[in-house]
Amino acid sequence: MRLADKVALVTGASGAIGGAIARRLASEGALVTGTYADHTDMAHEGGGDSTQGRAAVQMIHLDQRSPAAIDVVVAEMSKRFSRLDILVNNAAWNVRIPFDDLDALNGDVWDRVIETNLRGPFLLARACASLLKGDGGGHIVNISSIGGIVPIGSSVAYAVGKAGLNHLTRCLAVAMAPEVAVNCIAPGLVENTGMSNTAMDPASQEAAREATLLETGARVEDVVDQMMSFVCSTSITGQIISVDGGLPGTMR
Repeated sequence: MRLADKVALVTGASGAIGGAIARRLASEGALVTGTYADHTDMAHEGGGDSTQGRAAVQMIHLDQRSPAAIDVVVAEMSKRFSRLDILVNNAAWNVRIPFDDLDALNGDVWDRVIETNLRGPFLLARACASLLKGDGGGHIVNISSIGGIVPIGSSVAYAVGKAGLNHLTRCLAVAMAPEVAVNCIAPGLVENTGMSNTAMDPASQEAAREATLLETGARVEDVVDQMMSFVCSTSITGQIISVDGGLPGTMR
């Protein structure tokens, strides 16, 4: 097991991607804590059946818009493990609002998207920094979106927040070097996930597939495999990798 005795925190672990990431880390030997916010009915689905490795995924509630709530979770991690090797910022919130419907994108929606998808990952990275820098250093992997690279996605707020997360990745790579490597995965359409179904209707999903070179969306496993590549590397930081079937606009 490549991650034996490593400690990991995965936000948004009640969803399809976050749950798969948490289970894979556990199967590789890591001691994994996963967070959930709204989807309390999915929390056990994300973590309760994750004993493929010797470590199960322990689930804990977290509203990452709250610095106080983040501090409680990080303090608990420190108390239990005295270390943190991997932070995966996967949790996100979105709602489908067409780009041209600016009136529907009110201040409350904008604030919730940005606070969850951009402010939250920064607050978590800041709160976890001292733990991540200990014992030889650690890894942060942010889960972004191709909407942060090209102007597409479920809403203007979502695209802007993910663009900010992409650049936050680069900035944190500078700020936390040399102890912590910080990288980012920017998925396109990920097949068979609740987030994709919320963001895109079936016709839009098919159009997204046809726009890619491979004429397919990504699999959840593709995102998980890229995450593993990052956390097992000793020389990659500040990178944003698109996992999208080959969308020409994201090839940078």
